[in-house]
Amino acid sequence: MCKLREKCLRITTDRRFELGITAIILLNSFLIGVETYTENSTIRAIQSSILGIFTIEIILRYIASGGNKAFFDDGWNIFDLSLVLISYIPETLFANAATMTAIRVIRVFRVLRLLRAAKEIKVIITVLIKSMTAMFYNVILLGIFIYLYAIIGVGLFKMPNPEKMTQQERVRFEKYMEEVPNSPENSPDPFGTLGEAMFTLFRELTGEGWSDLRYNHISAYENGYIKATPAVITAYHISWLVLASFLLLNLVTGAILNNYQIVMDHSDDKEKK
Repeated sequence: MCKLREKCLRITTDRRFELGITAIILLNSFLIGVETYTENSTIRAIQSSILGIFTIEIILRYIASGGNKAFFDDGWNIFDLSLVLISYIPETLFANAATMTAIRVIRVFRVLRLLRAAKEIKVIITVLIKSMTAMFYNVILLGIFIYLYAIIGVGLFKMPNPEKMTQQERVRFEKYMEEVPNSPENSPDPFGTLGEAMFTLFRELTGEGWSDLRYNHISAYENGYIKATPAVITAYHISWLVLASFLLLNLVTGAILNNYQIVMDHSDDKEKK
């Protein structure tokens, strides 16, 4: 058994083996993309062969690891094994079309095996995993401010309900909406509800359409539909953009960079030893 393990260890740590598996993963990823355009027996046969190669690879890595504990202590092994096992689930096992679609979608995640193709990529993934705790609290902080600004936004910028207007007021409002439509035009009132306001703030966080919203609110003020003055409108949108885009998101970046340095230092220490 020791000889078999040593042999498997030599195979799995061989540079040519790693390059070969990487090439198979690339081919598999390419064919997954091709299958979105067309399906035929040749592609299915190649994909079945690739699945067989992946299975052999998993078996070799399992033997080389020396047992269950060593094998399952490596998160990448669990990741690879899960993707391979899912690929063996037959679609005919499920009569439900939604379940079959879900299985197909999960199989597409085999593309993610490319993440282990390079040492540098694995380092980045390790950094992201280590940063999850910090990012989780940053997301909570961001959520608190989104909620706060959304409540303020609904109070300041909620447009009147056309159903409660008189006929003359409704005609005037419809004419106003033709001249100053929502941004985008098919969207509801951006601050009409708390949920919509929170989504609008998230949209502004990406830098999309925040200046259009400002000008629309100024037009709404000039037409008497909201009471917030242009100064308040400008202060609201700029303060949110500065707080969210320039401060809160940079906290996430800082956490990732800090963990990246920690991982790199740990990696350097291991290489020196």
